[in-house]
Amino acid sequence: MNSKTNKYLLVIILGFGILYSIISIVNHFNFRTHALDLGAYTNALYDYAHFQWNDSTVFKEVKENLLSDHFDLYLILFSPLSLIFKNYTLLILQILSILFGGFGIYKYFTLDKTHANIAIYATLYFFLFFGVFSSVSFDYHSNVVATSLVPWFFVFLKQKKIIATSLMILLIIIAKENISLWIAFICICMIFEHRKEPFWRNYLIFSFIFCIVYFWIVTSVIMPRLSNNQLYPHFHYSFLGNNSFDALMFLIQHPLESLKVLFINHTNHPFGDYVKIELHILVLISGLPLLIRKPHYILMLIPIYFQKLYHDNYIMWGIDGQYSIEYAPILAIGIFSIISKFRNKKVMKLTSIVILILTLSCTIRVMDNTVLYTNKSKIRFYKASHYSRDYSVIKVHKQLSEIPQNAIVSAQSPFLPHLSYRDNIYQFPLIKDAEFIIYSKKEDPYPLDEDDFFSLTSLFENSNDWITIFKGEGLTILKKSTYNKKK
Repeated sequence: MNSKTNKYLLVIILGFGILYSIISIVNHFNFRTHALDLGAYTNALYDYAHFQWNDSTVFKEVKENLLSDHFDLYLILFSPLSLIFKNYTLLILQILSILFGGFGIYKYFTLDKTHANIAIYATLYFFLFFGVFSSVSFDYHSNVVATSLVPWFFVFLKQKKIIATSLMILLIIIAKENISLWIAFICICMIFEHRKEPFWRNYLIFSFIFCIVYFWIVTSVIMPRLSNNQLYPHFHYSFLGNNSFDALMFLIQHPLESLKVLFINHTNHPFGDYVKIELHILVLISGLPLLIRKPHYILMLIPIYFQKLYHDNYIMWGIDGQYSIEYAPILAIGIFSIISKFRNKKVMKLTSIVILILTLSCTIRVMDNTVLYTNKSKIRFYKASHYSRDYSVIKVHKQLSEIPQNAIVSAQSPFLPHLSYRDNIYQFPLIKDAEFIIYSKKEDPYPLDEDDFFSLTSLFENSNDWITIFKGEGLTILKKSTYNKKK
């Protein structure tokens, strides 16, 4: 690629880096991040950086190794950086990983002597995809980082670099236990493109088996052994059965019924209607029909569709949060691999521009109006409401900064991520041995309902065991009456 194209790439990466930061970092500063997952994971960074296991007490009453909840090894790898960036560490890494993923898309298309702008178009597609914007608007999740590494798997496989490809597979699957299932599908589907190359065909078969075995060992052996109840905690697919084997058997024995559930509100939740349909429409508008010419790219998305749409929680079905980012690299590489083969350069350019416009329109739709209610102030970076709250954020930050670093804290979800880089912190209403309690009646009372929240906070405020040391801007900070500053 020429220097002019490289300059375009640099401008694009810098531009989206600033844009994602405006969304993600501003959300965090304005208390729009939460105990789950940013707070809990930041607390894990603290523990790992201090050479100790995390016990999940941020959100659990009884101690339990965090790896039993999600087998996420990224947090261990990232923990040294937390000594510098503290509670912003994971958000910064998430943004950088997405930018790195976009560069991977660009690199993939520069390996072929295709039309010069295809690499730029594909990179823009990845950065503009609605699932990417939804992800940066909602906390931190390791699957975002893993997804951003997927383009580099394609790059190294295309370059036939076996060590780099293998390392990339390993780096991706250690993000979370279910990621390995997705990579297994990608490996088996890529056999289609390498079917005439015996070595790489066999390599991909081996990689598929390796990922499946890894998934089984982690979910059936390691995580249950780390769990207090000796079970894997995230099989929330009651429609399919009680475990992964039941699910596989049901899918085989009831194919039509299984297919139907991909489109309907199978839990009959009052807010679940049309949530799945919205996802399908946005993915279709984003260019999925083009993959008919390379159907193996559609097959790569099977575990993503299944993990989302069979879930018991209707929120997982939709386009909010991190639950749709996995579509981005597969669609970007698949769609623009097809477009790059067009012989007519004008048709190639026109098709690329149309796809980008449609993709942007889907992202605008997510920002503007969705079937499922979402807090639009978290993603509407172009609105003043994104940059402000109905209380003084600066004053609240000042009060939180005065909480002693070695104090044990119970904090309401939006405040917990800012205080979680410490040894012990709990999500309110978990109190345990807390020495400070922090909450606001201007924030969502989750996990309590409003009545229980007001009853409980009134009880603490009127108790002789707690002293109110600050009350203002909707924020209340209580200190244990017996608390003495630790030396």
